[in-house]
Amino acid sequence: MLSPTGGDRMSNQNPVFIPGPTNMPDRLRLKMLAQTMDHRAPDFAGVFRPMLEDTKKVFGTAEGEVIAFPGSGTGGWEAAVANTLSPGDKVLVARYGLFSHKWIDLCQRFGLDMQVIDVPWGEGAPAARFEEILSADTGHEIKVVLVTHNETATGVLSDVGAVRRAMDAARHPAMMFVDCVSSLASVPFHFDAWGVDVAVSGSQKGFMLPAGMAITCVSKKAMAATEHARLPRCYFDFRDMLASNAKGGFPYTPPLQLIYGMREALDMLFEEGLEAVYARHVRLAEGVRRAVSAWGMELVAASPDLYSPTVSAVRVPEGFDSNALTEHAYIAYGVSFGVGLGQLDGKAFRIGHLGMLTDVMVLSGLATVEMAMADLGYPVRLGSGVAAAQEHYRSSRGAGALRDAA
Repeated sequence: MLSPTGGDRMSNQNPVFIPGPTNMPDRLRLKMLAQTMDHRAPDFAGVFRPMLEDTKKVFGTAEGEVIAFPGSGTGGWEAAVANTLSPGDKVLVARYGLFSHKWIDLCQRFGLDMQVIDVPWGEGAPAARFEEILSADTGHEIKVVLVTHNETATGVLSDVGAVRRAMDAARHPAMMFVDCVSSLASVPFHFDAWGVDVAVSGSQKGFMLPAGMAITCVSKKAMAATEHARLPRCYFDFRDMLASNAKGGFPYTPPLQLIYGMREALDMLFEEGLEAVYARHVRLAEGVRRAVSAWGMELVAASPDLYSPTVSAVRVPEGFDSNALTEHAYIAYGVSFGVGLGQLDGKAFRIGHLGMLTDVMVLSGLATVEMAMADLGYPVRLGSGVAAAQEHYRSSRGAGALRDAA
């Protein structure tokens, strides 16, 4: 197994710059060290039910129900599909990255009739094309439109609101399911305003926790669909979970330590303020993008309106292997960056800038990848990207005002 040599024994102190699982604050790790609680005792309900209610604020919902399953985001995808659809149901989806592709694969394994729009990687959800197809579906055979809010493989943030407007313009009754695994708790999400029916996220990204909880939000329309859906479901049954949740419990053994951690994660997000959390991600992302520009490189995302606040996928110059770069950064300096996935394998690397990160932490990552690129002969001047990011972070924090105050 590969292991870092440059960082030696202290290398596990370095932050990671993968787009999830993200860095865990000590405050959360310590909270999860708590002793086991009896999940059938009354005091468990006192922790669990308020946690679910507070998670609604992050989803941007007053009407939806939050359901947290033990599992990863993929389990949330399966729950969304299995609870609401029947074999042969038609699903409309665009494929514009590895994770939108994986959701398609899951649906195909369930025997659903997939209408797939292939979009170049680097583009986002094609709202106008959705509207055309839905308008032509006068028999309303399409039951669901799937949208990946933040495509983690390409660093693209799609406009979910535009998809909702397209569906409304087509006067189509299909449900809309949204993967917000790498956006929730880092980017504004408007479950009610966007008319989302099932949103799927996970514990390991914006919530800064280990993987292990598939966190979903479900509309009344989606819950009504469960009564007629005929796909098999047991472990991921919305009805079983909501019936137990209403009494403050779980239909089976819950991930107690993750629930303790989730409670603390929500407290941390609310203490910072959700708007401040979102603004911090925008600021960090812009610093990374300025570094990429200073290196003379390009993002995979096709245009600025698609740039993700949580992850940047960076194309390496022709003749270089992005996998060799991420491996060298890890071996030589003990720092992890995201590899290129799918079509981008060997062609791009990813810088995750979400969760528990600060300006200073991001600068350390930029400096590290610059060193790795210099070691491998990239046409990059040491310090160029770091300096570009520094200028942005100083100016965006009001460096002049801070200097005057000093």
